[in-house]
Amino acid sequence: MMTMMMMMSLSSKVENVVEEQEGGGEMLLSVLDLPELTLECILEKLPPSGLCSMAGVCSSLRDRCMSDHLWEKHMKQKWGKIIGPAAYREWQWYMASRQDSTNIRQSKQRVWMRLMSLVRSFSWSRTPKIDAAAAAAACKQRSSLPVNSIMSWYLALETGRFWFPAQVYNRENGHVGFMLSCYDAELSYDALNDTFQARYPPHGRRAVAIETCVPWERLRAPPVDTSPHDLHVSDCLNELHPGDHIEIQWRRNKEFPYGWWYGVVGHLDSCDGNENYCRCHSNEMVVLEFNQYTPGSRWRTTTINRKEHREEGNEADGFYGGIRKINSEEEISKWKRLWPVEILE
Repeated sequence: MMTMMMMMSLSSKVENVVEEQEGGGEMLLSVLDLPELTLECILEKLPPSGLCSMAGVCSSLRDRCMSDHLWEKHMKQKWGKIIGPAAYREWQWYMASRQDSTNIRQSKQRVWMRLMSLVRSFSWSRTPKIDAAAAAAACKQRSSLPVNSIMSWYLALETGRFWFPAQVYNRENGHVGFMLSCYDAELSYDALNDTFQARYPPHGRRAVAIETCVPWERLRAPPVDTSPHDLHVSDCLNELHPGDHIEIQWRRNKEFPYGWWYGVVGHLDSCDGNENYCRCHSNEMVVLEFNQYTPGSRWRTTTINRKEHREEGNEADGFYGGIRKINSEEEISKWKRLWPVEILE
């Protein structure tokens, strides 16, 4: 335990432990002399900042501290709830573009070095002194992170360099037109304020909307791997019963991307709601209720055909798309926490 506490306090170098030998001399013991399992357990206890510090000590610790299995836990703990398949694909493309850029740069460097060697072969001047700053930069480049490591991905997210796709509840600071909805956006993390900047795709002729200071609790990873411009395939229609919680795609017109809107399955007008006699679940038509709107509002309810439902709607009321049933209590409670203070018109 004492060894682990000492390791947690290290930042830029490893302190050596000094032990007295029987003959009065001193023997220096490095932490690298610790048993393999002990050292591994210590590194697993370090936070991301500690692993980054330890990675700068020496090449042996650098390789250990950059290993994927140490960073998988930190990645899952901090980013797991807002990183989905779309973000991972974006990261793969990001890595590929960086790798292509690196290859081009290295190719140019090789050409430049050949030219310099030719110049030097015909030069009578003395060999110039090595520039200290250039040498330091070269060392830093050699010890740079592997592009495809989890540590590299974590730090790209942490520093805000990497914009990733996710979804934002109640977009644009809870604009009344987006209450109880969730829209796709590109996000960049602001570590100073522990919030995010959201960049929403343009709606029709509108410019890209940007929202700052978006808190963690308004974010999620997309629950389905469907583009906001594509119709989600509804595979739950035959199992919908009154009282079920759902999300449905909705867009203002054909030029807009879809957002996901929260609602519940209601009873048909012909049903009095008595569960002993209710047969709504066996009817072809399904009533969807959006109770954040006042009774009588055109946004309060809509009806779909569970056998033939695709996208339906019009330019006045918008277009309803695919449906997903919410089975998670955590997701349901999340929507309820976002419920507006006042009923919407």
